[in-house]
Amino acid sequence: MDLTAYVILAYLLFFVAVGIYISSGNRSSADWAIGGGTLGVGMLAAGVAGTRIGGAGTYGVAGDVISEGIGHLWYGVNSFAALFLVGLFFAIPYRKLKLSSVGEVFDRRFGSRRCQSLTSLCVQAEYLVVNIIEPYVIATIVSGVTGWPFGICIIIGAVVIVLFTVTGGLKGTAITNIVHCTVIIFGLATVGYIAMQNLGGWDAVVAQSEVMLTAADKDIPSWWSFTGIGWATIIALFISATIHTPAASVYANYASSAAKQEYLIPGFFLAGVIAAIMPLVAGFIGILTMVRYGAEAGLSGYLNIAQLAIDTGPLLGGIALAAVLAAVISSGAPILLGSATMLVNDWIPASKNYSSDQKLRAYKLVTIIYGSGAAFCAWYFNFGSVLQFLLLGFAMVVPPAIAVTYVFYWKKTTEQAAFWGMLIGFVSGLLMWLLNNWFSGAENADVGGFAQTWYELCQYLGEWRDPSFLTLLLPLFIIPILTLMFPAKEELAEQSDDFYKKLGRIQRNFTWA
Repeated sequence: MDLTAYVILAYLLFFVAVGIYISSGNRSSADWAIGGGTLGVGMLAAGVAGTRIGGAGTYGVAGDVISEGIGHLWYGVNSFAALFLVGLFFAIPYRKLKLSSVGEVFDRRFGSRRCQSLTSLCVQAEYLVVNIIEPYVIATIVSGVTGWPFGICIIIGAVVIVLFTVTGGLKGTAITNIVHCTVIIFGLATVGYIAMQNLGGWDAVVAQSEVMLTAADKDIPSWWSFTGIGWATIIALFISATIHTPAASVYANYASSAAKQEYLIPGFFLAGVIAAIMPLVAGFIGILTMVRYGAEAGLSGYLNIAQLAIDTGPLLGGIALAAVLAAVISSGAPILLGSATMLVNDWIPASKNYSSDQKLRAYKLVTIIYGSGAAFCAWYFNFGSVLQFLLLGFAMVVPPAIAVTYVFYWKKTTEQAAFWGMLIGFVSGLLMWLLNNWFSGAENADVGGFAQTWYELCQYLGEWRDPSFLTLLLPLFIIPILTLMFPAKEELAEQSDDFYKKLGRIQRNFTWA
C-alpha cells in the first residue's frame, strides 16, 4: 500500500477510536439517541449537515455531473431548502412532542399504530437505501486505493459504520462532524484547485471538456447548462430531495438533541448552508474528473474521482479521500441510528414499557443487525447512480411528510385520511418505479401488449414519469378530500385538543448563543 491508503485507514481507525471514547458518556437510551439534549448551535448544525453530505452529496453528485452534467448541482440548493424547511416548520414541534421517531406524531395525535408503522415503513425505504450506499462508497474508495477485493472493503465499511454508531451515538456523530465537514469541504476544494491547475487552468478545462463530451457523444450545451437535465428532472429532484425531509426521522432525534429550543432554527439554517456547499465542491470535482478521464458512469466514474484526488499527491489525495469516507460515516451513522430507533419504537409495541437500559440494548442490537444486512445488500447488488438510487428512497418518504404537515397545520385532518393518503402515495410511487424499470427499455418497443404500451407511455412522458410526482400529488389531494368527506367523530375532539395544546404556538424567536 502507498501513503494514500495509510492515510485513509488511519483516519478511519482514529474516528472509530473517538466513538469508543465517547461511548462512556452514553449511559442511557436518551444519551445515545438524542445526545442527552446537550448540543449547541455548532454541534447541532454539523450533525444535521452530516446527514446530507454523505455518499450522495459527494460521490453521488460528482458521479452524476460526470455522466449527465452540472444540472445535478441543484442538489445543493435542495439540501439547503430541505434543512431550513425542517428548522422553520417542524423541528420545534418535534422537540415539544419529545419524539424519537416521526411516526410517533400519529400515535400522539390519533393513537394510531397503523399510521405510525406505515410512516416507519416509508422512511425505512429511504434509510435502507442510505445504509446500503454508505458501505458501498467506502468500499469503492478503499478498494480503489488499496487494490483489496471489493467484498473485503464492504466488510471494512460496515464494521466502521456499525461500530461508530453503536459506540458514539448521536452526540458522537455531532462532535466528529465538526471535523468532517471542515476537512471535506476545504480538502476537496484544495484538491480541485490543484487538479484544475494541473489541467492548465479553468479555460483549459472548459476547452478540454468539449473534446471529452464529443467523444462520449454528449450534448455539450446541455451538459454545461443548469437546466440541461430538464425541468421535469429538476422538479422531481426538488420533490425527492426537499419535500421528503420533514419525515426523515433522524431530524426528530436532532430536534430533541439541542440544549435549547432557540438553537433549532439557527442550527438547521447553518446546517443547510454547510450541506449546500458540499455538492458544489463535489460537482467541481466531477467536472475535473470528466475532463481528465472522460464521461464514464457508475463504478468506473467513482473510481476515477478517487484517482483524481490521488493524482494531486499521495498525502493531500489521502486526506481528501479520507474526508469523503468520514463524510460517508457522518451520514451513515446517524441514519443507521435513526433506523434503529424507529424499528424499536415503531415496530415493537412493548418498547413503550422498556426501561432505559433495555431500550439502549435494543437500539444497539438492532443497529448491528440492520447495519450487517445493509452491508450484504451493498455487496450483492450493483447499481449505477448513487444519487438516483438515493432519490428513489427520498421519494418514498414524501407521503408521510405531507401527512405530518397536514396534522401539524390543519387540525381537521383525520387518521383515516392520513393513513390512506400515505398508503396510496407510497404504493403508487413504488409501482411506478417498478414499471419504469421493467418496461421502459428499448427491448420493449415491439413486443406488443402491456410492455410495449408502457414503453410508449414512457417515451411520451419522458422524465415526468418520475415516481416522486405521484408520491407528492396523491397524498396532497387525497388527505384533504377524505378529511372533508369523512370528518372526525366528536369523541376524538378531546384528544385533538390535548395534542395541539401540547404542541402550542410554534415559536419563531431564536438566539445564536
